[in-house]
Amino acid sequence: MAHSAGVVSRVPLVDLSGAFEPGARRDQVVEAVRRACEDVGFLVVTGHGVPDDLMQRVDAASRRLFSLPLEEKMSWIRRESNNMRGYMPPKSSALALAHDEVTPPDLAELYTVGRFDDPEAARRAGHRQGQDEGRAAFFAPNVWPDPQRVPGFREALTDCYAVLEHLAARLMGLMALALDLDEHWFDDKIAEHITGLAVLHYPALEAPPLPGQYRRGPHSDWGSLTILYHDGQPGLQILSPDGHWEDVPSVAGSFVVNLGDLMAAWTNDRWVSTQHRVVVPEGVTGERISVAFFHQPAYDALIECIPTCTSPDDPPRHEPVRSGEWIRRMLEKTTY
Repeated sequence: MAHSAGVVSRVPLVDLSGAFEPGARRDQVVEAVRRACEDVGFLVVTGHGVPDDLMQRVDAASRRLFSLPLEEKMSWIRRESNNMRGYMPPKSSALALAHDEVTPPDLAELYTVGRFDDPEAARRAGHRQGQDEGRAAFFAPNVWPDPQRVPGFREALTDCYAVLEHLAARLMGLMALALDLDEHWFDDKIAEHITGLAVLHYPALEAPPLPGQYRRGPHSDWGSLTILYHDGQPGLQILSPDGHWEDVPSVAGSFVVNLGDLMAAWTNDRWVSTQHRVVVPEGVTGERISVAFFHQPAYDALIECIPTCTSPDDPPRHEPVRSGEWIRRMLEKTTY
């Protein structure tokens, strides 16, 4: 399926300014969010309140880290099973495997952090001594690079995590309203969330990709929602409902927000989790940085059909599942 050149994107641009207080403005945004989530599961948001200089700090610190020798970066891998924190080298995963599409390994390296440097915070969120390694991986402390080698990296990512955590909670509030729920319906299910924040680096290419190789292969995200920053370089595409790959609009100062499979199941497939990929556009071989906040409800949150998304004519289509069990299955499927 070729990319459709010249197609106006179906991904809407939504200005969140004024949307977090009751009133006509919020009503307009809630309606725009509802339409986007039902139609394509993607939106581009401005007016989000995230300082631009914060994202510039994250971008600059990330470039410093990824420019270091591979051998040095490999020292910042967490060694336990289900590597959830620290560095992941290029060609160590292929996201298309989640949909049973076999591709060459993705041309991306990444660095992932969570929120459990504080053991007490991990305990509140569901960490228990003696639990299996797969579960424990979600509550592990971060692996931070040497601050002498990557100055400002830990501070920038810690600040970024806190700001995007706040934005995600506000977005979930708008989504609750869009589902005819109380604004705070999701609060108790996400209070102890197990979100990972990943900085992705797509290295400059010295040779063309292999046939069928991507910077990030075709996949849908797995959690509730993803908040994505990227540096403006092209390449992010969605698979439209009519089967064409379309570019996601690149808007300065914006974030891309998209739903994951868990949210689709939670809403009884009323809302959609859309496949997307990162390609190497023709004539573009330079490096690319993006930052993804993969929002995931609390490990033990029970994900079962939202009451407003079912009726006698539309019974629940998915078995209830715990949030953590859901995400573990996906990670095991896609990592080499």
